[in-house]
Amino acid sequence: MNDKTENTTNWFVSGGATYARYRPHYPQSLLDFLLSITPRHHHALDIGCGTGQLTRLLAQRFEMVTGLDPAPTQIEHAQSHPHIEYHVAAAEHLPSHLRDIDLITLAQAAHWVDLPTFYREAVRIATSRGIIALISYGVLCVPPELSERFKRFYYHEIARFWPPERQLVDNGYRDIFFPFDELQSPQLEINLEWDLAALIGYISSWSAFKRAYDEGQGGLLERFYNDISEIWREPTQTKAFSWPINIRAGKLKA
Repeated sequence: MNDKTENTTNWFVSGGATYARYRPHYPQSLLDFLLSITPRHHHALDIGCGTGQLTRLLAQRFEMVTGLDPAPTQIEHAQSHPHIEYHVAAAEHLPSHLRDIDLITLAQAAHWVDLPTFYREAVRIATSRGIIALISYGVLCVPPELSERFKRFYYHEIARFWPPERQLVDNGYRDIFFPFDELQSPQLEINLEWDLAALIGYISSWSAFKRAYDEGQGGLLERFYNDISEIWREPTQTKAFSWPINIRAGKLKA
């Protein structure tokens, strides 16, 4: 293995461990929408909070926010905030002390959850006017010059390494079980300016990426990196990227 390949491989490995650094953050427009549909802004619950991307956004306007994630390593790396409590817990078994929750969010995580069990728990702890919002962001939209190579990588080369549940994210949770009085949601986007390192860091946080690497497909990943680097030309130059935000929001109680 030559020096370039070895350095690239090592970079991919280190990049895959930096979820908190490279995952995109949600825009202010998402918070504005959630506030508009939630009658009271006392206590929000962010389930599957990861390292707190959405949790911290909610803390800007809610008096109290609780962030839950089943993975202790995610909670360990979550950024603290005076209005946030973090706990290790699963969506299907919410802590017994939680009650009178005004807003329950599940961002980029509903496809991993036993939804009927979770929904029963959500109804149990919500206020009479409580709101639930399942949030996801779809497939990354890349600049035109990267589009052909990125689509080949995403839809063909790495597609078989995604778990089946990923399809629910790709279709915007359109087919997900949602037995609530649904509220109309706006079209929102995440927009970022990234250099090459940030793009590859984000891709290295994908579960499909990690599975491909673990199964000995490092060559596939290296070829993608090399091809994108050649197209990019100047790696420190930033380019515009975006994701569509998809929301299924509804009233938890009739």
